[in-house]
Amino acid sequence: MNHNSLKLTTMLQELSTKTNLAQVGEEIGLKLGAQMVKSYRNAHPADVQSYVIGREIIEKILAQPGCVALKFYNAYNEFGQKTLVYVGVDKDGKGIAEYSVINTEGKLTNENGIVADRVKTDDRDNFGWWITD
Repeated sequence: MNHNSLKLTTMLQELSTKTNLAQVGEEIGLKLGAQMVKSYRNAHPADVQSYVIGREIIEKILAQPGCVALKFYNAYNEFGQKTLVYVGVDKDGKGIAEYSVINTEGKLTNENGIVADRVKTDDRDNFGWWITD
């Protein structure tokens, strides 16, 4: 195998092993989802049981140029409460800290990427109807 063929083979192998972040995640169904939630709740009964994140902020993050996925970080907010911080990521998995846009005057400017929080925690288990024994 000559040098060019080896280089092409290596490049193709790298491409085939890279994950398309836009495709990460899959539907797991009610039964498995309920089992997973129940297992976590049994192991961590005092922990936050769920978070609610609104559609608007998710759509706003995903609308950033180059954004293909969301990344969630466990965090503590300024009051010491457990929360999530979430950001958009590009196809390489890098958080979008800044992106370029054309402003209303037709000039190229930089905007800060969205770093979000303010989830709603829900420990009342009012969504527990789908968790079956």
